[in-house]
Amino acid sequence: MRKKITIVGAGNVGTTTAQLIAEKNLADIILIDIVEGIPQGKALDIQEACPLWGSSCRITGTNDYEETAGSDVVVITAGLARKPGMSRDDLLHANAKIVRGVAESVGRTSPDAVIIVVTNPMDVMAQLTQAVTGIPHKRIIGMGGVLDSARMRSFIAMETGIPPRDVQTMVLGGHGDQMVPMPRFTKVEGREIGKLLSEDKIRAIISRTKNGGAEIVGLLKTGSAYYAPSASVVEMIETMFGHKDELLPCSVYLDGEYGIKGVYLGVPVQLSGEGIEKIIELELADEEKGALNASAEAVRKLVATIGI
Repeated sequence: MRKKITIVGAGNVGTTTAQLIAEKNLADIILIDIVEGIPQGKALDIQEACPLWGSSCRITGTNDYEETAGSDVVVITAGLARKPGMSRDDLLHANAKIVRGVAESVGRTSPDAVIIVVTNPMDVMAQLTQAVTGIPHKRIIGMGGVLDSARMRSFIAMETGIPPRDVQTMVLGGHGDQMVPMPRFTKVEGREIGKLLSEDKIRAIISRTKNGGAEIVGLLKTGSAYYAPSASVVEMIETMFGHKDELLPCSVYLDGEYGIKGVYLGVPVQLSGEGIEKIIELELADEEKGALNASAEAVRKLVATIGI
């Protein structure tokens, strides 16, 4: 039986995610949005491209959550995008209202789904989604760490001239200004990054990684990133479905792991069709632990602000 993936939000991230899923022939897709005609039109456009991709996916656009019922995976992209000068946290209250309504509908129609949260501020929205739906924590996952790590890999590849597929790195913590890039766990063609780049270059890459989303917002002026976020979601889905065997940094609920309790935060995990199979605890240096704790506190403050 084919898998069913619902994507909530037919904006740039949602539609590009649907396109990539269809190109890879991963599952049937329901694209849902509150605006009449938009998900229907975009779904039809993607459907008409499927013969050219050799894809047998069925893509449906709708405004009715009943058509999403029984989804295996739900991807929440609905929300406002950043504008120049805004942080991810500036979106907190507006997007919390949107995500709360989405979570209520998804929890009712697809209570057995794994939910991937993309909407910013992503760690907080993942925690809100879990609180509203009551779905077990292991099936609510935030996307941010996958994206942040991909950005860091890209910047390292650009600096070294080495293909990004030969760069392995890890970005932990919240998907915000206090994310925690981990140069100590970074390898370039199997070599330590410090053997290829100076400390100043590494610091510059870390800074650019932390500001990767803002850099794109500043260039676009009227929108935010969507190609890399969409590809990050698909990487998670491919791993969940067993098409890839990857250890991915995702935002998950910590219950004592890394000495942190009661908050969603980016850490390396193994994924399966049931969501989080295992949280991997890395041996961190004191400085790394301090940075991760600071990131957790930043997320915790935002969570408290919206009362969950």
